[in-house]
Amino acid sequence: MHSFICGLLRAATACTLAALFVIPSGLMAQTHVVSPSELQAQVLAASQMRQRNIEKLDAFLSSPAATRALADASIDPRQVTTAVSSLSDAELAQLASRADQVQKDFAAGDLSEHDLLLIILGVAVLVLIIVAVR
Repeated sequence: MHSFICGLLRAATACTLAALFVIPSGLMAQTHVVSPSELQAQVLAASQMRQRNIEKLDAFLSSPAATRALADASIDPRQVTTAVSSLSDAELAQLASRADQVQKDFAAGDLSEHDLLLIILGVAVLVLIIVAVR
């Protein structure tokens, strides 16, 4: 009985070693690893997108109408600008997209100046609330 178990153990060990030597180790490693250049490109693209979104929101919130609306509501524009940079990438993307749409609608005459001021105040308050909740 003892020799039978030893024989099975030897056969299993031989099969395992044969499988390890037959399958190239480089093949196993390459299927699960992202190349450093791909990773670097993705990080760079995400960083550039984040910077563009911050710039869009900063431009939106520093426009003359926004400056006037924030002053009328006694909201410090620097506080809002500082809070913008601490938003997540998803929050930045969503707010930047909405700011673009608002500016296009205002330029096309779809929004009155009063509507624009209310939206600017809404965005500023939303940014401050998101940062305060964290």
